[in-house]
Amino acid sequence: MRKISLIFALVFATQGQLGAQEVAGKNFAYFSLEPDIVTNYLGVNARKLGYVRVTLELMLEDADYLIAAEHHAPLLRAITIEIFGRQTEEKVKSLTGREDIRRACLEKMRELMKKETGSEMVKDVIFTKYLYQG
Repeated sequence: MRKISLIFALVFATQGQLGAQEVAGKNFAYFSLEPDIVTNYLGVNARKLGYVRVTLELMLEDADYLIAAEHHAPLLRAITIEIFGRQTEEKVKSLTGREDIRRACLEKMRELMKKETGSEMVKDVIFTKYLYQG
């Protein structure tokens, strides 16, 4: 994982966990929610829980949003944990379910950032590590 972080650092000229890149007139930025998110999800029956460990990178609409993303990181983490906690084992383990979860995280983050900052801020959510056991 360190190699990937180093590559991101070199490619996107990051400083700590913050980075930015200008693409076609847009100044997209990447923000890493650290540490990894580790939480439970619903197992096959109500008595059994599984767990998932996810590393999230947020693609922001503009580098100017990096400070706001860092400030609201606890809220963004809480949203992600809440969404994963409501998922079934079947959804967590399937590729289509993983994409549904990613989209749900993106939509909820946009909604809450619009309320908190007046801008949706988050252009995309990227799962760079996705491990589960259940």
